[in-house]
Amino acid sequence: MVVVSEADKRSWQKLGRERYPRPLIFHDGRLALRPTPMESIAILMWLPYGIILSVIRIFLSLSLPFNISTPLLVATGLRLTTSSTHHNNSNNKNNNLYVCNHRTLLDPLYISFSLQKNLSAVTYSLSRMSEVLSPIKTVRLTRNRNEDATMMKHLLGQGDLVVCPEGTTCREPYLLRFSPLFSEMCDEIVPVAVDTHVTMFHGTTAGGFKCFDPFFFLMNPSPLYTVQLLQHVFPTTTTTHVDQDGSKFQVANQVQSQIGTALGFHCTRLTRKDKYLMLAGNEGTVSNPGSAANNNS
Repeated sequence: MVVVSEADKRSWQKLGRERYPRPLIFHDGRLALRPTPMESIAILMWLPYGIILSVIRIFLSLSLPFNISTPLLVATGLRLTTSSTHHNNSNNKNNNLYVCNHRTLLDPLYISFSLQKNLSAVTYSLSRMSEVLSPIKTVRLTRNRNEDATMMKHLLGQGDLVVCPEGTTCREPYLLRFSPLFSEMCDEIVPVAVDTHVTMFHGTTAGGFKCFDPFFFLMNPSPLYTVQLLQHVFPTTTTTHVDQDGSKFQVANQVQSQIGTALGFHCTRLTRKDKYLMLAGNEGTVSNPGSAANNNS
């Protein structure tokens, strides 16, 4: 607690991140701006238009092919920037495994739009509404390591696959610990660094209703997504095979570090469980995937 005078209050300004007493890694809430009187009025005035706009955007993404829906979505204010820093000199003829950090539930969809092709995505949990509205194939993982590994290998045999090994979203400039399961799937991994920028509403929540996450993100006037395809990682040639478990974690840490460097984010060892214990008072595991405290964000 800090005691300040009235004179100090009049000169208050937004505190820079570098001056925080402790790093702000987790926070919740839908609003992306300070609820001052003027900004609150702006939100209330925009809200009905935002709801209609989000419905239009979802309809366009569901009903039209990529080459038609993409320019129409851009016309509605959605912004997507894509870049590639990898130099793929391999002769890989298998399907690609895209490993990305997790910003919102729309990460796999934006990667799919960036590549202009259909992908499959695996998630630890997903609300029924988000599953129905998704224009790409989504498959739920069971958190049983052997079953999930078998499922992911099967999906990878059918086509390109996207996985978010953080297991939950983080809206701050940090990366949570990467689960090493993806490192066992294939001999070539494509790291993907994704980031978002919103002006009114966050598209994630720990204590709210997960089914509304895509709507809140798409309610922003001009939300921005950036997708960077990074240098490929080859698990069989870039690890020291001291033991099998050690090499798995080495690959996961390497991919996490590569994505963190590309985004300028700090890598942490915090997990989904840590996030939900801090924000929601539970471990982020619920029996009903459509309930409020869903564990995928």
